[in-house]
Amino acid sequence: MILALTLAVVLGTMAGAMLYGQRQARAKTMAEWAVGGRKFGVLIFWFLNAGEIYTTFAVLGISGFAWAYGAPAYLAFCSVSLSATLGYWLMPRIWEAGRRYDLVTQADFFATHYKATWLGVVVGVSGICALVVYVQIQIVALSLIVRMTLGPDVAPLTAALIAASVMLAFVYVAGLRSAAFAAGVKDVLMVLIVIGLCATVASKVGAGSMLDVYRLAQDTHPGIGKFPGLVPDAGLSSTWLMTSALNVALGNWILPHMFQLCFSAGSKATIRRNAIWQPLYSLSYFFIILMGFAALLAGTRPEGGDTNAVLLQFVSDSYPAWAVGLLAGTACLLALVPGSVLLLTAGSIFSRNVVRPLKPDISERQTLLVSRLSMVAFAGVAVWLTLGGSKSLVEIGLSAYAAIGMLAPGVFLAFLWPRAHATGVFIGIVAGYIALLLPQAQALWNHILPQWDHGLIAMGVDAAVTILACLLLPARRPLPAAATA
Repeated sequence: MILALTLAVVLGTMAGAMLYGQRQARAKTMAEWAVGGRKFGVLIFWFLNAGEIYTTFAVLGISGFAWAYGAPAYLAFCSVSLSATLGYWLMPRIWEAGRRYDLVTQADFFATHYKATWLGVVVGVSGICALVVYVQIQIVALSLIVRMTLGPDVAPLTAALIAASVMLAFVYVAGLRSAAFAAGVKDVLMVLIVIGLCATVASKVGAGSMLDVYRLAQDTHPGIGKFPGLVPDAGLSSTWLMTSALNVALGNWILPHMFQLCFSAGSKATIRRNAIWQPLYSLSYFFIILMGFAALLAGTRPEGGDTNAVLLQFVSDSYPAWAVGLLAGTACLLALVPGSVLLLTAGSIFSRNVVRPLKPDISERQTLLVSRLSMVAFAGVAVWLTLGGSKSLVEIGLSAYAAIGMLAPGVFLAFLWPRAHATGVFIGIVAGYIALLLPQAQALWNHILPQWDHGLIAMGVDAAVTILACLLLPARRPLPAAATA
């Protein structure tokens, strides 16, 4: 029954998504395929954008983080609200630049605003690297579900390949429109399942109510509800929470696929309405963390102590097969929707901002083909990373935000400081990556700023070096329209 329900949810959604995408518009151009023709209204944009919040990172990752560490899982509450607040100001400006200059990718924005095709190539390569790391999150989660439904005898490589193949199928033909349809199905199903699980979870762990689950968790594991949580030596203090939440908020809209989501909106009003109501999604984390605490009370022990599998294991141990099947199918969509959008974005960037500068005469049809084929290659790299890694989904996600955060100063300064120029932005990006990746730099941050998120520190170094370089070096005036959008 578990396998049947999982397949019914996934295949049914895939069929509906492909039919919807083809019916709305056959994706024959990059604009149709990558940004949905720039026509998404409030409802579709809501589900697509919210789909980037309600992912395996949120549901499987945060519940597992709560099970393993306790209070540090509250990161989810802070980061979503902060991101929406910043998005209300930033996203309409990105949308305006996209409409005015017919932009499709984030790298298009850098190349156009700073009048530097070479900077678009640098940003494109950086963005693809961060996206592939983020795809890893979705493949890790989807592989867990594949092995749960098909059996533990399925090899990790086989599970990862199945996961990547299904992601590619979602958007290969119809592009972003297919993902938008699937995001709506996913969100509705996930909300219903979370409500159903939380309404019954108290009885599974001997508690009188949902709030009583929190009390029991505190009594059984003193310190679980306050910082530094269950593992004090992990360094997940309140300082870590504040700096990590700020880094996620500043980096969220800098992720390349979020640029393309901005470009897909039909109007500024669509974006702003979405940002106003988006923080409501952070309330759902109360229930997701609740499930993590409940799993701890129930003595759930996933295979190998894998925090990413905690929720799936708890439901499998405590609920009937039909409930497990529905959760597994919906969890598949939690991975498939954002994963497919990430691959689509990486393919778009590669064709437009890496291949096109090298081959300016490439046709629209060839560009679309290169985008689709490169998605397959990037999915392969993500599978390889999945097989070689064992981090939690939250840790992988924070690594992706740290990597993409090096592009944040270039975006914010484009709208705030007309003096910023391509050379200064590039020097800042290099300095930021050195501050983030150099072992000696990491040791320095641990010494002078203990428990700070290294991504936020590196972003600060990036911003400071960018501003200094723009002050000292000759500037080429960027397009003023993006700065005043």
